[in-house]
Amino acid sequence: MADLVRIIIAIILPPLAVFLTVGIKGAFWINILLSILGYVPGIVHAVWIVAKRR
Repeated sequence: MADLVRIIIAIILPPLAVFLTVGIKGAFWINILLSILGYVPGIVHAVWIVAKRR
């Protein structure tokens, strides 16, 4: 259930989902950059990070 909530958060606010999954590490800053450059790449990266950290 928690993974489903994180995936929904990843679609709405990608950096928050990455922060909740890995904290302030490299993946978080990469996601911030991807979200600034384009919303869809930020979503894809966030969903990938959340799914990978099971």
